[in-house]
Amino acid sequence: MTHPLARLLETRDWLLADGATGTNLFNMGLSSGDAPEFWNEDHPDRIKKLYNGAINAGSDLFLTNSFGSNASRLKLHDAQHRAFELSKLAAEIGRECADASGRTVIVAGSMGPTGDIMEPMGTLTHASAVEMFHEQAEGLKAGGADVLWVETISAPEEYRAAAEACALADMPWCGTMSFDTAGRTMMGLTSAAMVDLVEGLKHPPVAFGANCGVGAADLLRTALGYVDAGATRPIIAKGNAGIPKYVDGHIHYDGTPELMAEYAILARDAGATIIGGCCGTMPEHLSAMREALETRPRGERPTLDQITAALGGFSSDSDGTSGEPVETRRSSSRRRKKS
Repeated sequence: MTHPLARLLETRDWLLADGATGTNLFNMGLSSGDAPEFWNEDHPDRIKKLYNGAINAGSDLFLTNSFGSNASRLKLHDAQHRAFELSKLAAEIGRECADASGRTVIVAGSMGPTGDIMEPMGTLTHASAVEMFHEQAEGLKAGGADVLWVETISAPEEYRAAAEACALADMPWCGTMSFDTAGRTMMGLTSAAMVDLVEGLKHPPVAFGANCGVGAADLLRTALGYVDAGATRPIIAKGNAGIPKYVDGHIHYDGTPELMAEYAILARDAGATIIGGCCGTMPEHLSAMREALETRPRGERPTLDQITAALGGFSSDSDGTSGEPVETRRSSSRRRKKS
């Protein structure tokens, strides 16, 4: 492999990814229900601010503002014909920011789920999913993305379709799924099953892992599951900055920069190579994560108790792969208050 991400991975034992897209854009004035991808054309200055926020905080890699720029999602805004165009714009702005940074920064073309349920449970066919992802992938490629970044996927069928689309575009890719249902994706996949899925692909990802989900503790439990399942590819950990809370009409995440710094260290020690944040993660979180990763020595693999002591309890007793219960959020919180 000779693409920029592969070269970075050959010389570094960890990379810092970016943080939230939606949270940052909402703070810039995006309204709920609006398509953020339209801002690639209407407010490119704000998208530059989003990208440069991550770059200036020390990110080695950032995702483009193209999460929903597939025909299925854009159809909700009568813009399904603009999938290639909006994806290309997202990557072009990213390419400009990365090239101006003065260092190697990877432009990762974000490709989120279609929003449709695939056959046999739903109506979306494999061929249609591949076609939509391929159109998006070609737009990101034309705009200068270094790598494609499939994220927040729940169904293995959709992951396979995205992998095929990345192959058609002749692009390297990374792919994450969201584990938000008792240690499983919404469609029931476990961390161990994802390892099997990745290794069975004809065009496997450069790196794979988890993003979003519930809290950072849950995501690290999933990362440990990848390692236990024998994962050999670089693991991605992009956890939320704490837990979402509804305050004054808006969603806020309660994770502090200090908490996310602890999360970054635990993620690295748990086996993750590409470490970033998802919902609620702002530039100040990323700066704290970068400093921690640069200054704190590598430690032993963390235990579940160490994870909950540092980040709070898990949202469920099960990690989805075993019948053995682990601490709940309530019991862990009580213990931390006593210490």
